[in-house]
Amino acid sequence: MPLSWNEIKDRALAFSREWAQVASEDAEAKSFWDDFFNVFGVSRRRTASFERKVKKIDGKDGYIDLLWKGVVLVEHKSRGKDLDRAYQQARDYFPGLMDVELPRYIVVSDFARFRIHDLETGEQHQFPLQDLHKQVRRFAFIAGYQTHTYKEQDPINLKAAERMGRLYDRLKLIGYDGHPLQVLLVRVLFCLFAEDTGIFERAQFMEYLTQRTGADGSDVGTRLAELFQVLNTPPERRMRTLDEQLAAFPYINGALFGEFLPIAAFDGAMRDALLDACALDWSGISPAIFGGLFQSVMDDKARRNLGAHYTSEKNILKLIGPLFLDELRAEFERIKGNRARLLEFHSKLRSLTFLDPACGCGNFLVIAYRELRLLELDVLRASTGDARSHSLALDLHGFLSVGVDQFYGIEIEEFPSQIAQVALWLIDHQMNLKVSEEFGQYFARIPLTSSPHIVNGNALRLDWEAVVPRERLSYILGNPPFKGHHLQSEDEKRDMLACFGEEKAAGVMDFVTAWYCKAATFIRYTPIKVAFVSTNSITQGEQVGILWRALQHKAPVEIHFAHRTFRWSNEARGVAAVFCVIIGFAAHNASDKIIYAYDTVDSDPHAFKATQINAYLVDAPWVLLDNRASNPFGMPEMMYGSKPTDNGHFLFTDDEAKAFLAEEPDAAKFIKPFLSAHEYLHNEKRWVLWLFGAAPDEINRLPKVKERVQSVNRFRKASKAASTRAYPYPTLFRQVTQPRSEYVLIPGHTSENRAFIPFGFFPMDHIVGNSCFSLPGATRFHFGVIQASMHMAWVRYTCGRLKSDFRYSKDIVYNNFPWPMDATDKQKDAIETAAQGVLDARARFPDSSLADLYDPLTMPSELVRAHQALDRAVDAAYVPSGGKKNYASDAERVAFLFDLYQRLTSLLPAVRPKKTRQKN
Repeated sequence: MPLSWNEIKDRALAFSREWAQVASEDAEAKSFWDDFFNVFGVSRRRTASFERKVKKIDGKDGYIDLLWKGVVLVEHKSRGKDLDRAYQQARDYFPGLMDVELPRYIVVSDFARFRIHDLETGEQHQFPLQDLHKQVRRFAFIAGYQTHTYKEQDPINLKAAERMGRLYDRLKLIGYDGHPLQVLLVRVLFCLFAEDTGIFERAQFMEYLTQRTGADGSDVGTRLAELFQVLNTPPERRMRTLDEQLAAFPYINGALFGEFLPIAAFDGAMRDALLDACALDWSGISPAIFGGLFQSVMDDKARRNLGAHYTSEKNILKLIGPLFLDELRAEFERIKGNRARLLEFHSKLRSLTFLDPACGCGNFLVIAYRELRLLELDVLRASTGDARSHSLALDLHGFLSVGVDQFYGIEIEEFPSQIAQVALWLIDHQMNLKVSEEFGQYFARIPLTSSPHIVNGNALRLDWEAVVPRERLSYILGNPPFKGHHLQSEDEKRDMLACFGEEKAAGVMDFVTAWYCKAATFIRYTPIKVAFVSTNSITQGEQVGILWRALQHKAPVEIHFAHRTFRWSNEARGVAAVFCVIIGFAAHNASDKIIYAYDTVDSDPHAFKATQINAYLVDAPWVLLDNRASNPFGMPEMMYGSKPTDNGHFLFTDDEAKAFLAEEPDAAKFIKPFLSAHEYLHNEKRWVLWLFGAAPDEINRLPKVKERVQSVNRFRKASKAASTRAYPYPTLFRQVTQPRSEYVLIPGHTSENRAFIPFGFFPMDHIVGNSCFSLPGATRFHFGVIQASMHMAWVRYTCGRLKSDFRYSKDIVYNNFPWPMDATDKQKDAIETAAQGVLDARARFPDSSLADLYDPLTMPSELVRAHQALDRAVDAAYVPSGGKKNYASDAERVAFLFDLYQRLTSLLPAVRPKKTRQKN
């Protein structure tokens, strides 16, 4: 086990005195470095070798003074020699080293001076021999105390996962698979970590494998089985005749090594793969990141994007900060000068319990535990004064009380549930090393006397009370699986139904909502707080009303904090971005509510206090929009576009239409312009064979037209949908909703990057496809109101999304939009004038598409000014209804609109729930 820092400092001081006068490299260098390693209680012979022969950069042979593979390379010179030259000489050896041998540190010395280069951080430090005892912590990596700054895309984590993946592949290839393989890999992971962090002696596991197994690997499985048995046996119960090398391993406990496993038949290549993994410095592995990477080695598809499958620490902190950590930190700052209150606070930290009911590899639990331990360390500092001056008297085992047994998890897959348990043990030991470094004495919880409570099971079917009693639980947190209703398996649909208890909600909701439902039921009448990461779809569109009405039946939940939409991704290649929100809620109110807003989905959030956070994550009244089939405010009725269901036989590109009419010129009266969202926005021509109202004899006289109709008929008769097969009109679109007058076109899907969704007027002979909506009978007033920023803000907060793009809705967005019902005639006239100004500004650029005109980078100044004038006119029309002329943000506009909506709808009859057809 690592020596205490106090003892290391004493040894360093004695070392510097003993070697103060030595000058000759040739005579004394090896003894110098043997004694140097002994300062840290480490045998140089077990870790590093002298005079390693390599090919230098110039192709000549060279000899490295001292090499500890993967850790440190030492170049030693006689007293007074140039250390810059020594450093360059050390770098010249790198081409002759294998990747696994390349060191993180280069140390150069001339007896009188040390210079240490950290090649990972780029830091360099130089000091004289007599100051070694003052600078000795810079060599923490030798002592086993090294701390790391974990990076979301740290190469060491990727390397480690890749090497475990190679071992996994070889074991699976020989038929060692399933549960035994998973347990074996988790045990090997623990041993690799243990020998680099002071649980085992330095390189103890690798040395055991190297010395006690043959090169052909045939006895590796047997030797591992023997080792696992020893690690599971207390020293007093071990046989007195046990091999000395095995007996040197500590007792681990924790049930990690308790289960008997079939012995794997290793070969030479598998042995090499295991030793290759041993060559890494596993002290640098982040348990939070590595768990996800380790799990990904089990999935061939996931391994192609290795690094894409972990939750970044930055995103985890977004959740645990406002859920509990910020509040605890603030309390600590208030009381840190009062020792009695600090002791009470410390007891409070020990009493907190956490549940992640979809814990995966434990990332959220690991980071939450780490932050709780860091806070406990601050309490220790504050309550003991100068930590180092008290280190000799301080009983760390008696003082430190926060433990992994405060953390609970549920995971449906066995392997990640095992990883989660081990990851919590690993982070516990890393935090113990941090405490050890801080207070100058070694502290470890070995053997493992307490364990995290990770249950392998279906969280949506399990009784959470059986996992952790309700009265003991403080927080529920995590990142439940994202899966749309159309992607759910039959088992998952049944899980949804079991949670919601109603077919409508279970049929249309994202899978993540089942955890909201289960949590809301669990926390009723308790102080438990909950926070989940979710797809942003649950705060937009149809799902909002369905979900939060269902939750209110379970418990009267209140949203305490929320992160609005941000991109949930990392830097790995091939990572598909997911657009997420974080919602923190409880079955009781909170005085301080916070919304975290993002200027863009990739920017950092800025927080502001809120009085009420509604289900759309707006500081506004608690409003749940209804699915309204008609407009309740007397405005023009919006219609869906016509749906062809024709396999393309009614539709033409511009060239196809010309070719068709060349063969069938008399069909010209039936060829109409066709508008889909893409063609409309990009000014691309498309045409449709529109036979609405065509006489049978006309069709029969046009063979090419009739041929198209026959093709449509055959396609529909072969449909899997009974309603399509039964549709009796092969000459018509499957659904015909074409306006009978001039109308405003609204594209159904548009980019989030545009400040405005461009709407436009069209005559009745332009056929609207089902990717758009139409608003027949709309005037310039109606066009102006929905084209202004007030309506655009409403769209952004209430519409559904396709990825991040807007998905407009007539029943949720348009029919619930609060109109300026109290606007004066003068204000309405001003809106009409400004609306025409927008149309006129567009008309000045006849060769530019709407996509070009509304591109944020290329939007013409004339069009920008026209929209600004329209916004002023529309905002003024809302002033009689309680609005104002200037708004600081979309959120401010929407807060006003929710309040207005509540007032306008308070006198309307209740809306009957709209039947939602479940899609399979």
